[in-house]
This record gives sequence, C-alpha cells and structure tokens, in this order.
Amino acid sequence: MEEVKIVHTNFIKKLVNTDFYELRIKAGNEIRIIIFSIDHSNFSECTKAVCLNGFQKKSTKDYKKAIKQAEKLLKDYL
Repeated sequence: MEEVKIVHTNFIKKLVNTDFYELRIKAGNEIRIIIFSIDHSNFSECTKAVCLNGFQKKSTKDYKKAIKQAEKLLKDYL
C-alpha cells in the first residue's frame, strides 16, 4: 500500500449532485461500490473519510437507493 496524491477516476469518483464519492472495486466480472464522504471539498486535501454504504453494482438505478441510505447514515453519524 502506498500514499498517492492523485487518484485515477477508475477507482474514485465524485457522485454528481451529491457530497459523496464512490470507491470502485472490481473483482472478476463484479463491480462493488462503496459510497463515502470526506471532510474537505477537495479530495486530495481531505484528512478523514467516512464509509457509508456499499453495494454490488448491477445498474445505474442502484445509485439512487444507495445515496438515500448514505444520506441517512451520514445524518445519524453527525
């Protein structure tokens, strides 16, 4: 494991119209998504990340449900 300041968008991407990011993990033919939030508006300057929700990506429709759940979890966390 190593620390990298620039992260490729194949692994981490900001979700549109939200404050959340997604971490993509590809294992064989499956893609797992972990939704998380950070403590800074710029990803490269954040010091903390909170993993909120994870799911297996089957279609883009999965995101709406996962984002709603992540919003609830973040609200409960704060």
